[in-house]
Amino acid sequence: MDVTLLSDAFAANPSVFDVRLALLAVVLSYVNQSETAYGIQNSCQSITATIPYRWPGALDLLKRQYDANAAQGLLAYQTPVFEEFGPNLEIKLFGNSGYITLDPLNVEAVLSTRFEDYGLGSRSDGLFRFLGEGIFTQDGNRWKQSRKLLQRPFMRIPYQNLEGFNEHLDDIISTLTTFAKEGATVDLQPLFFRFTLATTTALIFGQPVKSFDGEEQNSFSNSFDYASMISGLRIRLADLYFLYTPSRFKQACNDVRNYAFDFVDQALADARNDNGAENDKYAFIRDLYDELKSPELVRDQLVHVLIAGRDTTACLLSWTFFLLVRHPSVFQRLRQDIRSVLGDEKTLTRAHIKRMNYLRYVLNETNRLYPQLPINVRFATKTTILPRGGGADGQSPLLIRKGMGVGIAVYHMHRRKSLYGPDAECFRPERWEGDELADIGWGFLPFHAEPAFRCAKSANMLDLVVPLKGRGIKVMKLRSRDIRQLNRMSLHL
Repeated sequence: MDVTLLSDAFAANPSVFDVRLALLAVVLSYVNQSETAYGIQNSCQSITATIPYRWPGALDLLKRQYDANAAQGLLAYQTPVFEEFGPNLEIKLFGNSGYITLDPLNVEAVLSTRFEDYGLGSRSDGLFRFLGEGIFTQDGNRWKQSRKLLQRPFMRIPYQNLEGFNEHLDDIISTLTTFAKEGATVDLQPLFFRFTLATTTALIFGQPVKSFDGEEQNSFSNSFDYASMISGLRIRLADLYFLYTPSRFKQACNDVRNYAFDFVDQALADARNDNGAENDKYAFIRDLYDELKSPELVRDQLVHVLIAGRDTTACLLSWTFFLLVRHPSVFQRLRQDIRSVLGDEKTLTRAHIKRMNYLRYVLNETNRLYPQLPINVRFATKTTILPRGGGADGQSPLLIRKGMGVGIAVYHMHRRKSLYGPDAECFRPERWEGDELADIGWGFLPFHAEPAFRCAKSANMLDLVVPLKGRGIKVMKLRSRDIRQLNRMSLHL
């Protein structure tokens, strides 16, 4: 609407307009003109690649995506769309525009060079009930503070060698041995989730979840799983997240946060009593409290670390074994790599892991094909640009208006043939040797380049190598039982 015409109409007959509506129209018009001028200044051009739709409000797009997701084929459904329209495209829903990118240059802009221009949007509100204040629900300076806060205690984590993992490894090996003796089929993913939950709780709480009594252990695990699942659904509802807040979800969130709060109380009590060596097991909590001076904020940060440390590592373990049993030559070379580094040594350390090059290739390749966050969305907190995607050739900058969403399709970017070669869909860890991917840059996002995930990665690299260590592999041989089912394998002595 033209500001001059609006002003003239209002002056001629002020009773026609509500004052607040008129002022709002003036402000919106000014903002739109200002943003357009910003785009012209930065040589922005309109995008030509737009996902077509037929129903009003693009409801047919929503329905097709919902149907694909219900059939557990959402990513496969999206693949031909990107192949047809290219690495940058516009999507319109209910009259609002947003962009999806699998262009490394644009990914770098959103996550690095123009990071300050983007925020979490409604994702923060959707997660807050479960996680509280922390790196997954914060933007700007608060996010920076949490990132810096978590880096320090992770540098001093107690699990510098295998000893702290032995009891958890024994549990998983015992379970697998039982199945192996029976020649039975086992779903590894739940075992990996229990394994990483045990190691992560031991790291941040000072004792593993199995040290709780039976009823308490089940309650904590079940509450954590349920709260995580419902939080994921709430995120998908975007600004309407509040419409799905079941009473069981509220209780599950309270249970998890109460558990974390109990350990904060224990750590602070030990610090006051100066219990010496016993106090060391709460070092992670004490470090956080020394900075935050608030038990509630410490509790929230612990829950953030718990979800980062457990979920990402368990998923990576699951996909790694899923791929290894389907590629026995890779499995054999990985075993040889681990054994050649360890030799006759009995204690596994971080120094050993740094020398396991093929292990790194396997994990990189697994993260490439099955990234932890296959699609992530950031929302512009100010008017900004994407460096590429506009114009007929897609090489000009794109104007991103304040409030617009930019989806980063990591899963599809990692499978681009223009980045990874004609065999981009194949599992080939050797592609990470030599210079083949020396310039991949932002075309590869392990753990989505999220600082919280990188902290968790640092703390849990031992988690990833322990089940692959010779001790565990010697017990069993793995064989895929059904390629249609993730991680369903038969075990034999």
